[in-house]
Amino acid sequence: MHPGRTAMVRAAPDRLTHCHDDEHDTNEILVLGATGKTGRRLVRRLRAAGASVRAAARSGEVRFDWSRPDSWDGALAGASALYLVAPDDPVSVRDFVKRAEAAGVRRFVALSGRGIDHVGEGFGQGMLAGELAVRDSGAEWTVLRPNNFDQNFDEDLWRASLRAGRLALPIGAVPEPFVDAEDVAEVAAAALTEDGHAGRVYDLSGPRALTFGAAVETIAEAAGRPIRYVELAPEEYRAELLAEGHPEAAAEALGTMFALHRAGYTAEPADGVQRALGREPVDFGTWAARAAAAGAWA
Repeated sequence: MHPGRTAMVRAAPDRLTHCHDDEHDTNEILVLGATGKTGRRLVRRLRAAGASVRAAARSGEVRFDWSRPDSWDGALAGASALYLVAPDDPVSVRDFVKRAEAAGVRRFVALSGRGIDHVGEGFGQGMLAGELAVRDSGAEWTVLRPNNFDQNFDEDLWRASLRAGRLALPIGAVPEPFVDAEDVAEVAAAALTEDGHAGRVYDLSGPRALTFGAAVETIAEAAGRPIRYVELAPEEYRAELLAEGHPEAAAEALGTMFALHRAGYTAEPADGVQRALGREPVDFGTWAARAAAAGAWA
């Protein structure tokens, strides 16, 4: 499962077709979380292919705030397809999906997380609610369940630690088939604009699983500088997060995520990218070389 709620492989414009039904003939696609890892890549990809996109976020082109239901209708106006990035509140998700369907949305693509069906109370409930809400709707739906994004290493979550030369996590030797967020965005674009994806759940991963220690070695080699991986006990990890100023809720969520990974539910490579796009996903080493060349860990 990707936490926090990422080489360029662009969809050819002729991959994308107009989303339509009997009452609508429009390519208007509402993308929630349009400033996030997958959202901004999806917006760029869809627009490059000629689609009409409403890029929605609290600070996006289209104003959208989960905590302000009065912002929902304006964002939904004219949209017939929707990329759903759910908040933590499951009630808001259910209410929003009902309102979206009533407003004319006929196709949903919901971003979730791999292993979400094995998570207990208190973590990932918004994503799970998003899955259930789109499944229960009368619209076409597709669910995306990615592994940890490659871009967690170079954009936000672990970038500062890697630049400082030390990444410490409570994961042990359980491997993870990290996925490029560009691959996730391309699958989302296909599901939003092409037929043949309705009713499918795509588990999205990279082509091979490697431990976090091996991932750090790959990054260090690509960056040309020493970076070490340190294994922590779960309680040590929690203490470090709190000492760094992370909120209690964030420490709890990340701890739960790593417990899920240690259980092995997300350890094997999945075939979602191949099923959706007919090609292999981007390899972690290929992505790391590209990120290092862009100065990610300089």
